[in-house]
Amino acid sequence: MAPKRPKGVGAFPKPVESPAPKSPDPAELYAALDLGTNSCRMLIAQPKGSQFHVVDSFSKSVQLGAGLESSGQLSESSMARAVQAIRICRQKLRRHKVRRMRLVATEACRRAQNGSEFMQYVRAETGLTLDIIEPEEEARLAVISCAPLVSVKTEQLLVVDIGGGSTELVWIDLSKVPRHDRPRSIMRLHSGFEASDGPFPAAKVVDWISIPLGVATLRDQFDDVDDDAARFALMSWFFEESLAEFSPYDLEQTREGFQVIGTSGTVTTVAASHLGLKRYDRNKVDGLRMTSDQIDRVIRDYLALGPEGRRVDPRIGRDRQALIMSGAAILQALLRVWPTDRLSVADRGLREGLLYAQMTEDGVLEEGGI
Repeated sequence: MAPKRPKGVGAFPKPVESPAPKSPDPAELYAALDLGTNSCRMLIAQPKGSQFHVVDSFSKSVQLGAGLESSGQLSESSMARAVQAIRICRQKLRRHKVRRMRLVATEACRRAQNGSEFMQYVRAETGLTLDIIEPEEEARLAVISCAPLVSVKTEQLLVVDIGGGSTELVWIDLSKVPRHDRPRSIMRLHSGFEASDGPFPAAKVVDWISIPLGVATLRDQFDDVDDDAARFALMSWFFEESLAEFSPYDLEQTREGFQVIGTSGTVTTVAASHLGLKRYDRNKVDGLRMTSDQIDRVIRDYLALGPEGRRVDPRIGRDRQALIMSGAAILQALLRVWPTDRLSVADRGLREGLLYAQMTEDGVLEEGGI
């Protein structure tokens, strides 16, 4: 007699479904959009402890400042590219039902004769309102975004934000701030560069400057120079000349206790090249420390490659190759004036600063380690 098959044998097993990831509460979400001279970028994030967790992001080269140097106006094609990118951002904001946001435009819209009219056009086409922010706020937001990278050993800090249309430099004296509190003292600058009279020791902003030369505008200044090495040398010299009004300390700065934080595509690209990365990895780049000598070697390598070599170099990328040498010229000029053994690479900037500022203002970030 054949044995009976146990009940259920041969049936399809009941699928075990993993629970769907929980969607973040829209009330906890914040957004930051940065419409710059070269790119349109956005982050959507939610507070997490003393930091934030990125839920969604967007980045696209729109070349808003193309032709601005010669015409003084934003071109119709540039504005159309920017509006198309902002429409994508609007879709993401609606999908996540974001209520708290700060959307800003920077140097290209500040300089363009039709910058204000373009903001009205953006609102009519997308329903989003962008603010054209002043250079001081742009510098301040770049500074607070870098707070987590400030070393407790740093007494003098120089934050450098190399943008598409401008470069912001902020020199901060931390020598009076207790070591353990130095990163947090940077975060407290979100409301202004003036020293606070509150209960905490304040980071002192010694000097700051916004130079209307970024990777796109500096490149356009010397676009008529054919020789690659000569163009690079002229760009670096020209930028160094523009630093004459920014001299917080006349005496030579010692490398001990001095930290430079660089935030820009230029700095992150140089760092990726230094590491030999063929595919960009933010986890390896953000927070990396480099010396002036290491950066100089990378820049010399870029020059040796020439325009064609840089165009096909995977460490640089096709999107960055047109702007990397003007950015490198700015970086080289800065490090000639202030050489350092501790340049911290920051893959962060205005968007992160906008998020930190909003969250700090709302009191949703926990006190504690940055």
